[in-house]
Amino acid sequence: METDKGTLKDTLQDQGTILIVEDDQKLAGLISDFLQQQGLTVALEADGSAAVQRILDTQPALVVLDLMLPGEDGLSICQRVREAGFARPILMLTARSEDQDHIRGLELGADDYVNKPVRPQVLLARIRALLRRSAEPEDSGNTTRLSFGNLLIDNDRREAWLSSELIELTGAEFDLLWLLASNAGRILSREEIFVSLRGIEYDGQDRSIDVRISRIRPKIGDDPEIPRMIKTVRSKGYLFVAPGPEQQ
Repeated sequence: METDKGTLKDTLQDQGTILIVEDDQKLAGLISDFLQQQGLTVALEADGSAAVQRILDTQPALVVLDLMLPGEDGLSICQRVREAGFARPILMLTARSEDQDHIRGLELGADDYVNKPVRPQVLLARIRALLRRSAEPEDSGNTTRLSFGNLLIDNDRREAWLSSELIELTGAEFDLLWLLASNAGRILSREEIFVSLRGIEYDGQDRSIDVRISRIRPKIGDDPEIPRMIKTVRSKGYLFVAPGPEQQ
């Protein structure tokens, strides 16, 4: 397993602990060893029933969360920690290939998922992307805050407000909202969105972007049935429509 070890270690070390919640001890050990070789600090948790409290108590930089666990499954854990205010990235591991499992995880607040059998380099790339997005606002010139009527989006603080009320967004939801809003008036294809946010090409099947759009719309006051701000453009992608934005 070859990797650009020098630059990767410089980029990712000292960003906090990666908590792996996985009951397969052999797999957890292999993942842990590999990530530690790349300069990451790793902790392990095998018991689903203990995972929620451990995540909330230790506030890891990122959680790698298996879907099937003893005591409590990964979907339930994801939902509970999000409801309790845990805002850092969650990456799901799943042996299932059904879209519904992936969609359900995203709906409950997961930021990304990797299918088993796990390919270490793929997992590392997803972790790296999530950590970088959560640690550093994306470069958008001098614009760090966008205002569209009663919707305010602050990229430095990675927060958004609707009528002065803070909107509860996962890290992945904020990244997508900022990407669309900072490109207001331009159609973004799913290919562009995937490359920008996940660093991978769109495979034509993944529905994670569509799921996140459906979650973002009601949060920003957009009508899911007749959206006026985030519009789906058939066969092309998504368009953020907001006339006369104020950029600060």
